[in-house]
Amino acid sequence: MAYTDFAAQYDKLMSDIPYEDWCRYLAALLHENGVASGLVAELGCGTGTMTSLLAKAGYDMTGIDLSPEMLQIAAEKAEAAGEEILYLNQDMRDFELYGTMAAFVSVCDSMNYLTEDEDFIDTLRLVNNYLDPKGVFIFDLKTTHYYKETLGTGTQAFEEEDGFYVWDNEFVEEEALNYYNLTWFSLQEDGRYERGDEEQVQRAFSIEEIKEYTKAAGMDFVGAYRAFTKDAPTEEDDRIYIILRERGKSYE
Repeated sequence: MAYTDFAAQYDKLMSDIPYEDWCRYLAALLHENGVASGLVAELGCGTGTMTSLLAKAGYDMTGIDLSPEMLQIAAEKAEAAGEEILYLNQDMRDFELYGTMAAFVSVCDSMNYLTEDEDFIDTLRLVNNYLDPKGVFIFDLKTTHYYKETLGTGTQAFEEEDGFYVWDNEFVEEEALNYYNLTWFSLQEDGRYERGDEEQVQRAFSIEEIKEYTKAAGMDFVGAYRAFTKDAPTEEDDRIYIILRERGKSYE
């Protein structure tokens, strides 16, 4: 789902994310899997924070996102920093590129938004099609433990200098779906507060499901890690990383 009015609020709510640490971990995984430089595309790049950091790390970056509002912010950031990053307003389930990439990445649980089996498989097929031979796709996922135990069903409130946010959350375990309902009130120049609302749905996936999707898409499953480690995932992890590898093209 595309972020619309919420795009301007996104970076505020993500301000506690240690993006630099995440980037170092992600770059290390890329290096270890044979991608020390070259063309890299980020799916669900949002406002471009990770895209920019990977560009600074030496990669020739392309950012892909469904939200034009998010991409506008990303492009403004890149221009201000003097960065040459290509941003494309496309759906990760149906994107088109001019050529292949050494790697694809996707972070901040963008892949959790693919709530249907076929959407996930279609995205992997496209990634496989646009990867260089033996290229890799590295992405993170929030887990069932995160949605059920860490986040849980309930309401949270956040206050900022220029507004406040109310976040309602519900995890339906039978569907493996997490429903977010966010309402925010932004302070305007005339002293009024302007209300905005956003609804999002994410799905929790098991590693077994990811392996099935990987096989169906014609890719190789390389491995899974507890986030920011090289350890095998456990049932108590909030976030995991998945590494897949290109295994030839299918033109069915």
